[in-house]
Amino acid sequence: MNLANKITLFRVVLIPIFMFFLLTDVSNGQYIAAVIFIIASLTDTLDGYIARSRNQVTNFGKFMDPLADKLLVSAALISLVEMSKVPAWMVIVIIAREFAITGLRVIAASEGITIAASKLGKIKTITQLVAVIAILFNNYPFKLINFPFDRIMLYLAVFFTILSGVDYIYKNKKVLHSGER
Repeated sequence: MNLANKITLFRVVLIPIFMFFLLTDVSNGQYIAAVIFIIASLTDTLDGYIARSRNQVTNFGKFMDPLADKLLVSAALISLVEMSKVPAWMVIVIIAREFAITGLRVIAASEGITIAASKLGKIKTITQLVAVIAILFNNYPFKLINFPFDRIMLYLAVFFTILSGVDYIYKNKKVLHSGER
């Protein structure tokens, strides 16, 4: 197993540790969880860079890297719903989009088509990560000036989640119609 794949697996291992600190009554647990979430988020960039720079892109990495990202963000958002910090409908929209686009990618792969990450998809991921981090830090330092940065980022994350999902489906609608008579 190459280094990039080990880093991806490390991200998956961090998820239950993140959740432990977030959801238990540990002193400063939410802030420890936030730091773990940031580290896990940064490993996504690192493993991709290492895999591409060393020409070590593998099928395992192609499968596990996006799965690790979805698991991390879903675990964070579902936990934040449990803590009453994020409305459930927003998390349902985000997770539903992930299922839909993953399904689209599976259909495309069965047809020998690869659907690469789009610019909107990357913006979606960044806004989701920033929103989660801002919420985990209780909107600090923005709460000092009474600016709802965390809420704005959360709404932007939902907006880009929907927009990127529609974009993927529109640009790849031929995949959904392949095999029809």
